Formats: sequence, C-alpha cells, structure tokens
Amino acid sequence: MKGWIAVGVIALLLVVGFSSYIGAKNQMVTKNETVKAAWSQVDIVLQRRADLIPNLVETVKGFAAQEQTVFGDIAKARSQLLGATTPSDKIAANKQLDGALGRLLVVVENYPQLRSNENFLRLQDELAGTENRISVERNRYNAAVQDYNTYISLFPNSLVASMSGFTRNEAYFKTDEGSRAAPKVNFGFDKPAPAPSTANPAPAHP
Repeated sequence: MKGWIAVGVIALLLVVGFSSYIGAKNQMVTKNETVKAAWSQVDIVLQRRADLIPNLVETVKGFAAQEQTVFGDIAKARSQLLGATTPSDKIAANKQLDGALGRLLVVVENYPQLRSNENFLRLQDELAGTENRISVERNRYNAAVQDYNTYISLFPNSLVASMSGFTRNEAYFKTDEGSRAAPKVNFGFDKPAPAPSTANPAPAHP
C-alpha cells in the first residue's frame, strides 16, 4: 500500500513539475514575441527617419555646401543603419546617426536663411515628430526586453530557460543620464527675443 502511495506522489510531482515547465516555457515564448513585436515598431520609425535624412541633407547643402565633413558623417551613419541586420547592430548604428544629426543641428545654427526656408521647416517638423516616435517605441522596446530578461532570470524559470535555449537579450538602447529625454529637434526658432532697452532716451534739445 505504501508503495502505491509513493508511486502516486511521485507521479503527481512529475505532473506538477511538467505543467510548471510547460507554463514557464510558454510565458518565455510570449515575452520573447512581445520583444520582437516591440522591435518591429522601433525598426519602422528608424527607417522613417532614415528616409527623411537625404531630403534634409540636400536642403542644408543648398545653403551650406562647404560642410562636407558633417554630410559625410551622416551618409556613413545612415548607410550603416540601413545595412545592419540585427537589433544590436542597428542600435549601435542609430547611436552614430544620433551624433551625426546633432552635429548637423550645430551647422544649421550658422545659417539664418536656411532656418527660414519653407522646405526645411517642413522637414524639421517631420523629423521632430519622428524623433518623438522613436523615443516612445524605444522605451516600449526596452521595457519589453527588461521584462523578458527578468522573467528568465528568476528561479526556477532560469532552469527552464537553460533547458529550453532561452538566453538574455542584451540588444537594448543604453542611454546616458543626460540623454534620457527624446532628442529635441530645434534649429533655433525658440530663442527668446532680445529684451527691450531700459535706457532712458536722451532729452530733446530745444
């Protein structure tokens, strides 16, 4: 009798253990798919920005053709982004493109006529909207990656992950403390107007 009880307990433990294994594995699959879906949205907005850049650069060239170093940096970074095939490579290329675009913004400050060009203003608005979308989707992606990594790191999920081939995802956007906010695409239009002079006018001579 005791032997049958022991067999029943062992069988029950096996069933519970197998059910837990299947449940944990299914959760890992779900969370991993969530990461992939979040990345697809990031990829869309990165592509959108890459599509805007050639027109933006051509417009700037019309006023600042001598800034070849900046244009070359942007072209190289954009090419690396479009040629990247993995999230890690695209994230790295995107960081380079961020830096190149930042240098372009500095160049624009030196050309007041460019900052009043209608085509440039339109592209600026489109780029600003895209940068905001990138920030939103990047944060969602990072949250999905963190959720997945945390789940597979917890015990006993870590055992299931090891047995099922799930590993940590290290392809996420790393930001410095000073760059956690969305990049602000502003070419100097919000500069405060000079304060009116407070000096008293010279008295009129009779």
